[in-house]
Amino acid sequence: MKIPSSIWTLLIGIGLTLVSLWYGQNHGLLPTAASDEAPLVDGLFNTMMTVSVGIFVLVEGVLIYSAIRYRRRAGDNADGPPVHGNVPLEILWTAIPTVIVIGISVYSFDVYNEMGGFSPHAIHEAPMTSQVMNMPGAAIAATLSDTPPSTEPNLNQEKSDEAMQDPATAAVRNADQIPQKRNAPGVGSVAPSLGPTPENEGKPPAFVVNVTGLQYAWIFTYPDTEVTSGELHVPIGREVQLNMTANDVIHAFWVPEFRLKQDVIPGRQSEIRFTPNKEGDYTLICAELCGPYHGAMRTQVVVQKPEEFEQWIQEQEVASADELKQAVAVNPAVLTPDEFLAPHTSHMGIHPEMLHQIHH
Repeated sequence: MKIPSSIWTLLIGIGLTLVSLWYGQNHGLLPTAASDEAPLVDGLFNTMMTVSVGIFVLVEGVLIYSAIRYRRRAGDNADGPPVHGNVPLEILWTAIPTVIVIGISVYSFDVYNEMGGFSPHAIHEAPMTSQVMNMPGAAIAATLSDTPPSTEPNLNQEKSDEAMQDPATAAVRNADQIPQKRNAPGVGSVAPSLGPTPENEGKPPAFVVNVTGLQYAWIFTYPDTEVTSGELHVPIGREVQLNMTANDVIHAFWVPEFRLKQDVIPGRQSEIRFTPNKEGDYTLICAELCGPYHGAMRTQVVVQKPEEFEQWIQEQEVASADELKQAVAVNPAVLTPDEFLAPHTSHMGIHPEMLHQIHH
């Protein structure tokens, strides 16, 4: 008995759906999820993978079937039948991708919103006034200029000044040499921010870390402790806010296990908030080509129990104090540059008079 084509279509559709759903949830392409925000991104990624696998298998299956079913037979030299189009089919294969793209876009918007992308705290400035925006060339000038026309306060400057109140942060940032640019939302020029998730809306973060990117390293400073580290240590289960900027070129803060990536831009103060939920060491990667040694710009993010984190902070503070005492013991008096360099210049055969002439 010949099985009707409608039954075949139904069976193939069911099989295709089951294969897509299974692979979409079991692809194993993502690293360990180690933050509260990660499941939101994973859900979106799994949905896109499910849809992509379904479309790929369907299209490739039709191509392979057509190549076999409608191949030229031996001795068949006749022309193929003229086909001028199939309007219903063309409407169908245009409508389906349109619905898929719109659906994924809405889902992506919802995920970004759930992660704090549209938090009121992430909005920096109101758009420029209509009078300014209606001026000829205003949009282009605002995009290219460091200080586009605006009566709003320079929030990047305010946040930079606040971060520089921490002596450890001021010691590693060269904010004086990099003017803080104004935000211009009307032309899409703003400091990127990812605010708190809805459940943390209105609550201050558990603690703040200032992050400075430079070629080719990450420097982390912990306000109120004067701790400076080349690794980022954070306690598990507590929301962290990173205030980030760059000393030279654009970098990007990316921890795959947290499913978070944020640009770090000179002249702008980026913010990102997240909650780590799994202990371990995770690699922080610069995801923006920042120079010839870009590939080596990586370090570790260490997620610890709260008590272990507090112990680490105390150890860093003690180590800093010991280094200071050592420096004072070695150089108890304030030496002039000539006195400080005397042992070295004597060894190199340089006379003090020569240094004095160079100094003047």
